[in-house]
Amino acid sequence: MTLRRTLFLALAIGLAACSGPLGGGSPPQLYTLSPVKDFPPNLPKANAQLLIEAPSAPGGLDSERIALMKSAISVDYFAGAAWTDRAPLLVQSLLVESFENTGKIAAIDRESLALRADFVLEPDLRDFTAIYGGSDVPTVRVRIGLKLVRLPEKQIVAQRTVSADAPAQQNSVPAVVDAFNTALHQVIGDAAAWTLAAMASK
Repeated sequence: MTLRRTLFLALAIGLAACSGPLGGGSPPQLYTLSPVKDFPPNLPKANAQLLIEAPSAPGGLDSERIALMKSAISVDYFAGAAWTDRAPLLVQSLLVESFENTGKIAAIDRESLALRADFVLEPDLRDFTAIYGGSDVPTVRVRIGLKLVRLPEKQIVAQRTVSADAPAQQNSVPAVVDAFNTALHQVIGDAAAWTLAAMASK
């Protein structure tokens, strides 16, 4: 009995030691981005239902970590900082909420096998990075490829790429996150206008 109790206490102490942050350091500061709330009133109206897939993304961007590039051939991350979700899922949530805010779509939701819709928007997150490019202050680049697929035919009816750059005001994580928000807002605004026009014309 004494041996069993000793083993149990040792296991409990070991589990408690593993429950903290990996490496024993402080947990990262979490950052999020905001949806677009204001759109031009003259956006076309689409009397159709739209589903938005989670964006595909290269491995370096499919992460909660905030990506940066100091050369064209390497990806690094800001220390002690992270998004509140993996970047593709964060972008998907912001796309859905922003498209809802247009008030120009009959119904919109995340892509799901349980839901039926007229169109699916398939995003491809190609850039979501703070780029230093020889400067001490980075420029954030957001670039998303878009495919609009009509259902049930699963036919691609339109496609394009939307992108935006936004310089950070200073070399700090909060300033870089603000630049991400600025660039993503422009990209989402362009994506919404293009998607609505494409849906309305089909």
